[in-house]
Amino acid sequence: MIRLENIGFSYREHRVLREVSFSVEAGDFLGILGPNGSGKTTLIKVIDGILMPGEGTVFLRGKDIRAMKRRDIARTMAVVPQESPFVFSYTVEEIVLMGRSPHLGNLAFETDRDRDMARRALEETDTASVAGRSFNELSGGERQRVLIARALAQEPALLLLDEPTAFLDLRHQIAFMNLLAGLNREKGLTILAVTHDINLAALFCGKILLLKEGAVHSLGTPGDILTEEAVRDVYGVEARIDRHPSAGTPRVTVLPDRTGYVPPKRSTIQKEEAL
Repeated sequence: MIRLENIGFSYREHRVLREVSFSVEAGDFLGILGPNGSGKTTLIKVIDGILMPGEGTVFLRGKDIRAMKRRDIARTMAVVPQESPFVFSYTVEEIVLMGRSPHLGNLAFETDRDRDMARRALEETDTASVAGRSFNELSGGERQRVLIARALAQEPALLLLDEPTAFLDLRHQIAFMNLLAGLNREKGLTILAVTHDINLAALFCGKILLLKEGAVHSLGTPGDILTEEAVRDVYGVEARIDRHPSAGTPRVTVLPDRTGYVPPKRSTIQKEEAL
C-alpha cells in the first residue's frame, strides 16, 4: 500500500526526518510512536503528499506520489487530523459530504450516490443521529467520529490519523479505537495512526513503528517492539513491561524518577490536612 525509501525532510536547517524507510501492507493497522519532536506529524504529512521530502521517495500502490494528481491521492488516502475547526457553522451532514469532493468534477453537485455514501459513513460511525446538528455544537468524541465519517465518505483504501484520541476521555478513546479496529477488520481498511499512548497502540495496533530523532528505531509487532530497553532508548525513561490481563498485549508501566525527590515530613502533611 505504502512504501517509503530513504525519506529525509528538513524545515530550513532543522533536520526532522532522516533515512526513513519502511513499508505498509494492505490491511495493516500501524501505530506510529515516539517522543515529541521525533517527526511523527511530519511523517504523516510526507506520506499524504502535503510535504514533499528533500530526499527519498514515497510510493502509493507502487506509484511515486510526486507524479500523482492531488485528486487521485485523495481517492486512495484520507486524513483525520487531531482537530478540524470550522469557521462557518456547517452541519454534520455537510461536513461528511465534503469527503465526496475527490469524486466530483469541477463545479459538480453531489449525486444520489454521493449522498448514499455519506449516509453510509454516518451510520458506520454512529453519527447519523446528529446529521442535522452543527459540527461546532458536538462533543470531542462526536467530532472525531464525524471526521472519521468524512474520511470514510472518500472511499479510501488508506486512512492516516494524527493523534486522534488526544482530546478524548478514556471512554471515548476506547470507543474510537474500537471503531478503527472494526473498520480495519471488517472493511480491510489500512490504517496508520500517530499516537502518544503506548498502551492504547499495543492494545489495538497490529504493528508498531518507533521513531527516534526523525529515524526509524524499530518496526514490528507490539510484542517484539515494546521492550524495556526500547522504551528507555527512545523515551529516556525507565519502565516495566508486563502483559495485559485479558488481551495478552504488552503493557508499559513507567517508573517514577525519584532523583532529588524529598518526601514531605509527616507533620507537614498533618498540618495541610488540618487546613
